[in-house]
Formats: sequence, structure tokens, C-alpha cells
Amino acid sequence: MTVTQTAGVLGVGYEGREIVNFVADLVERQVSRLVDVRLTPISRKRGFSKTALRTALAEAGIAYDHRRELGNPKDNRAGFGGSEAELERAKAAYTDLLTSDGAQASLDELGDLARTERIALLCFEADERRCHRDVVLGELARRLSPAARR
Repeated sequence: MTVTQTAGVLGVGYEGREIVNFVADLVERQVSRLVDVRLTPISRKRGFSKTALRTALAEAGIAYDHRRELGNPKDNRAGFGGSEAELERAKAAYTDLLTSDGAQASLDELGDLARTERIALLCFEADERRCHRDVVLGELARRLSPAARR
């Protein structure tokens, strides 16, 4: 197994971004794989729907991976933009969803990938703390910690 210096995981939001600059930023950050954690990978923002995004990434040599099982259901999204109490409830509800077999398998796979390549988790929200990908990043950090590998 070859581990690059840039292995690991980071979060990215495309809110307020243009596709060309977004992809250039991923290249600069040495991302090899973008993992889309939106439940439904469509966007009103030009270039950020699944097919267009995959094409733009491929042109830059970045793999695209959609993980629907890590998406946040529509009925849980408002809490991420609410008060601190609403945010905590939304994060707790989303964390409960991650206990499914599909989500756990996906998190395990992503943890394995992050040991050998740099992956970026994508969702819309610019403020990572206000996005479900923050929870996913926390779950991946636990899988990547030295204690988790014992």
C-alpha cells in the first residue's frame, strides 16, 4: 500500500463558489477524490450537479464518488441552520442515521481510502459546522485515529 503525503480527509462546501475556481482549489489542495455526501446530487448552481461535477473533476484528474447513504434527509436540514439547540438536535438525529449498515460500510470504506489518498467531502453549505458533513468528518476522524486502528 502506497501512502501519499497528502492522504487524509477534508470538507468542502460549494456555496458561493464557481465550478472552475472550486476545482482549481481542490487541485491546489491535492485532492484525489471528491466524495459527494448530498442525498440528491443536484444543484441549481451551474456545474455542481452530479454529471457536470463528475466531468469537471475528471478533467482535473479527480475521482468522483457519490455516497447517497451519507446524505442528510430533507426533514432534518432546517435544524442545521437554526439555533444552537436546533443544530445539536439535527446533528444528533443525523448521527443516529449513520448507524445503518449502509452508512457504516460507507464510512469504513472512506476511512480506508483516506489512509492512502486525500479525499474531500462535498456538500453545499460553506460553514462546515452548519452542515452534516461535519458529523461525517468526525466519524471519519475516529476511524483514522491511531487508537481506532489497534
